[in-house]
Amino acid sequence: MNIIEKANEIIKKNTVTNGTFNGEICIISLIDEKGFPTASVITPAKSDGINWLTFGTLLNDNRAQRSLSNKRASICFSSEEYCINLVGEIEVITEADVKQEMWYDGLSFHFSGPEDDNYCVLKFITKRYKLFIGGEEESGIM
Repeated sequence: MNIIEKANEIIKKNTVTNGTFNGEICIISLIDEKGFPTASVITPAKSDGINWLTFGTLLNDNRAQRSLSNKRASICFSSEEYCINLVGEIEVITEADVKQEMWYDGLSFHFSGPEDDNYCVLKFITKRYKLFIGGEEESGIM
């Protein structure tokens, strides 16, 4: 298994599966209204390995508002065994079909359901990556 396949497996483990979060912490970094980077913990809803990840959040939350203002973003998964850094662009999605597709039960703590007007999906698309897993390191451009 190459390092990208290993990273894809780690991300899959750290993404909501069957409505349950089984993983560790994921950090999202965005640019605030004054041009400074900000970081916060977020739970990935779905992913296609290092290619893209989605997150459910509040439309009126800082993360969504910052994403609307500046599409540049970074995602980091880290533990003692690995560090997966992804840099790319993020978009805010409010279409009903996407919100339904990305919905999982844990979001019901924050929203009345996938039709909630304040629920949106952040979709992150990787442009470049730096991976460190099990002593191996690789950087690349998508």
